[in-house]
Amino acid sequence: MTNTASRREARAAATLADPRWAAVQARDAGADRRFVYSVASTGVYCRPSCGARTPRPENVAFHANRAEAEAAGFRPCRRCRPDLPPLVERQAAMVAALCRYIDAAESLPSLEALAAHAGISRFHLLRVFRAHTGLTPHAWARARRAARLRERLAEGASVTEAIVDAGYGSTSRVYERAAQPLGMTPRNYRAGGADTDIRFAIAQCTLGALLVAASRQGVCAIALGDDADALARDLQDRFPQARLSGDDADFARVVAQVVGFVEAPRIGLALPLDLRGTAFQRRVWAALQAIPPGQTLTYAGLAERIGMPTAVRAVAGACAANTLAVAVPCHRVVRTDGSLSGYRWGVERKRALLDRERTD
Repeated sequence: MTNTASRREARAAATLADPRWAAVQARDAGADRRFVYSVASTGVYCRPSCGARTPRPENVAFHANRAEAEAAGFRPCRRCRPDLPPLVERQAAMVAALCRYIDAAESLPSLEALAAHAGISRFHLLRVFRAHTGLTPHAWARARRAARLRERLAEGASVTEAIVDAGYGSTSRVYERAAQPLGMTPRNYRAGGADTDIRFAIAQCTLGALLVAASRQGVCAIALGDDADALARDLQDRFPQARLSGDDADFARVVAQVVGFVEAPRIGLALPLDLRGTAFQRRVWAALQAIPPGQTLTYAGLAERIGMPTAVRAVAGACAANTLAVAVPCHRVVRTDGSLSGYRWGVERKRALLDRERTD
């Protein structure tokens, strides 16, 4: 064997023995911040996640960072651009800029205009925007307008002022479009739920006090806590002018169903729900409801399940916004290592719910 062949085999053996080689073969994006690798046959250096053809191991060398690779005489790959911030960060910055652009526009820019502003194709813009926000640009604009409408109504603006300030072109369809996120007309929302009937009751279960509230559309709140009065005050704070009523025999049966579901989750809960949230939140909540009792899913797994693997933070936010304990089982979502993260109604209750689901 010639000396050249021996050196080539030695380089290949060193690469194969290096644990970083597995990350290169797997195109592991998680390793992008830990090292770069150079390829002697092309003279470039790449991120571990680079989509280029995997190089021969004898041509590969590992470097702690881009400065070290460039000092060794290698230039950055034009495909993975290791000399720039990671792709996910560049995409996040682009989406944030587009959101600001949409927010500042008097009317919603067309998809073509947004793509031209970002310098990418319409297809690519839709894919990246949805991956980072969970929504299309049009749905994001609608959600932002609804949020501004709520803010202006809460500040005391008149309904007409709030509608105009929120960016709606006219009042003709705003009531229809605002009905889902507000749960009622803008005028009633501004009045703290005036002319809105909400039945509620508080019972005791093994997890403490349990409040159940329902509108005409279905159950709109299920809350757990230690203090029954505090649960009632929270509901009243949300809708101070709503007609809150209790002591209803029919509703008592609804509450009994919820209590039974808390104690024995596998019996199910066949009750209509009044889910109030954005399109993305409702999509996450639907995925939560599809997780069987006794099973758990990570936030990343939940994001993948709804087809948006990079929207992990948005998914966590949707879980935190859930106001229907047990009916929308956000307690079934755990950290990547399987440990329990924060829960609106207390981590101990989350643990108890999971324990009883596994032994029920």
